[in-house]
Amino acid sequence: MTVSPPEASPEASISDRLAAVHRQIAEAAAEAGRDPASVTLIAVAKTFPAEAVAEAMAAGQRHFGENRVQEGMAKYPALRETHPDLVLHLIGPLQTNKVKQAVVHFDVIHTLDRVSLAQELAREFSKSGRRLPCFIQVNTGEEPQKAGCAPQEADAFIAACRALDLPVVGLMCVPPAEQEPAPHFALLSKIAKRNGLNQLSMGMSGDFDTAVMLGATHVRVGSAIFGGRSYPPAA
Repeated sequence: MTVSPPEASPEASISDRLAAVHRQIAEAAAEAGRDPASVTLIAVAKTFPAEAVAEAMAAGQRHFGENRVQEGMAKYPALRETHPDLVLHLIGPLQTNKVKQAVVHFDVIHTLDRVSLAQELAREFSKSGRRLPCFIQVNTGEEPQKAGCAPQEADAFIAACRALDLPVVGLMCVPPAEQEPAPHFALLSKIAKRNGLNQLSMGMSGDFDTAVMLGATHVRVGSAIFGGRSYPPAA
């Protein structure tokens, strides 16, 4: 059974929303016979200001996710000065020409999805001496507009990344918005298991409870914590 995500009402504080998400994670974990501590909550702060991140940090949150390298570079250096235990996850597509900046400013990469990116990361890790844990993104819905390697190509790509000595720790997916997410989470778990990977980055505001019940170790939750996003109008 999927429980509705906590309401992000205008009156609720970020602290209140965080507490509600943690309760829901604990309930889903209990239903699956899991320790809630085995699930890392990544608060996705894309488009929200540093003040919102600071408010979440004041409530105890330390793992944050950003879609764009530039936004991470702009928002987090000052926050790290006061909170050196902050962990920044890159959860959006990574261009090869942004790899050097990503390695400097982020701590985990969730969107390793192609050989050219794997090669560039391997070069930068070797050059800088900084090796970020990497999740391989799998396009479980095989959507042409979405990043990620195809499920049938995942085993070979995992092997190729390991041959480059990349620190691959798990798999990540974003199921098609119009489909039931559970089969996609189950598929990701199956691919991870047969490749000896035990970390799964899956589940967002609308389905993170389902993801936890199906083995997610990292859930990426934005609007249920920070509220609805307002995007600038297209030019």
